[in-house]
Amino acid sequence: VQLQASGGGLVPPGGSLRLSCQASGEIPGMIDMGWYRQAPGKERELVARISASGSVSILDSMKDRFDISRDGVKNAVFLQMSSLKPEDTAVYYCTAIWLKMYWGQGTLVTVSS
Repeated sequence: VQLQASGGGLVPPGGSLRLSCQASGEIPGMIDMGWYRQAPGKERELVARISASGSVSILDSMKDRFDISRDGVKNAVFLQMSSLKPEDTAVYYCTAIWLKMYWGQGTLVTVSS
């Protein structure tokens, strides 16, 4: 499974950003996907995940600002982030689970004025 993430960049505080990730490879059907992030000097943490059937789980501290969704046909996942704060600055990693966990290359989100 290969994961290609996109959508990172520089955004001012209070702004919004949408990350996208497309899974490809020998995938027989819909798979669980999600997003992690790692801020400078901090451990990697789970942001949100969505199951193959569409069940959503988002870190409590982000539920009011972040939303995860997926394409209903393809194994593509999206992370909509709003009201971004400087502490949201991190490398965001797309993940997928099919027999094991796969990681994308990461996309940098920088929240700064």
